Amino acid sequence: MVPSLFFSRICCALAVALCAPAWAGAPLATQPSAAAGERDVSQWLMRIHEASRQRSYVGTFVVLSAAGGMSSSRIWHACDGAQQLERVEALTGTPRSTFRHNDHVITFLPDLKLARVEQRESLGLFPNLLQAPDSAIPEFYAARHVGTERVAGFDADVVVLKPRDGLRFGYRIWSEKRTGLAMQLQTLDTDGRVLEQVAFSELEIDAPVRMDKLSRMMGNRAGYKVERPDLAKTTAAAEGWQLKAPVPGFRAMSCYRRPFPAGGVGERTMQWIFSDGLATVSLFVAPYDAQRNAQAIELVMGATRTLMQRVADDWWLTAVGEVPMQTLKAFAGSLERVAK
Repeated sequence: MVPSLFFSRICCALAVALCAPAWAGAPLATQPSAAAGERDVSQWLMRIHEASRQRSYVGTFVVLSAAGGMSSSRIWHACDGAQQLERVEALTGTPRSTFRHNDHVITFLPDLKLARVEQRESLGLFPNLLQAPDSAIPEFYAARHVGTERVAGFDADVVVLKPRDGLRFGYRIWSEKRTGLAMQLQTLDTDGRVLEQVAFSELEIDAPVRMDKLSRMMGNRAGYKVERPDLAKTTAAAEGWQLKAPVPGFRAMSCYRRPFPAGGVGERTMQWIFSDGLATVSLFVAPYDAQRNAQAIELVMGATRTLMQRVADDWWLTAVGEVPMQTLKAFAGSLERVAK
């Protein structure tokens, strides 16, 4: 997923039931306009990205997976030049409020009276990867404008981002005609079937959202225990790992030592993050535990794939990403232990 383009992905919701085959082949209301049809993949993505940076909005969004899972949230987004401030309130599941000020994120869990503070790097995905001279996005994705539809009362251009190989998923995006804001997003498998959909069910663009009010709410931690993740920036080479061969289109973005997500071995766990500019893959590598890591496992949840297996004899790999399983297997097959 694309962090800054598709917080606009977290900024979406669905008002109708998801049926992958029907959505994938649904006819569109009108034919594409000449101006829209002339944009290439980089121009479409930059238009959507800039809209998310330059517009304030308030809305309700729902996330649906092809397996039938559903969640909904309310979002308030304010912007002022380079400053972005957001509040996301979960409407389903465990009560939680997440605030993001640029890369600084705080999640409040009222039932636990816990506030989790994180520094989430943007990974340089937007606009840096898109504008870089060696940008891989146009090499591995093509964009096609396929018509217009209405979403949450707004006219939107419908754009399909089609992968040029089988190592990544495709996307169908509804971009509001006037502003370019992403209104709805579908993640498509290699056969064009919908894996997951997020879309606004209700939205107010250019809403009077006050950054100072959101900032005060974000800073109010009275009565909450503050928890910060125990992680340190590092490199794969410093941890004794490398890829024998790169996975086409994916480049290493960052690397951390951190506690293992499943509660394992603390700072001996490495998280190595890769992206092709749209999709992101994380490799978690921890010491092998014969009792806990009995056999290789493959998991599918919506658009997310997870591969867990033993590597380099004494290590356990958990590869996670919104990519086909064969992409995770390519990473696993290329990962090797080297002398530090």
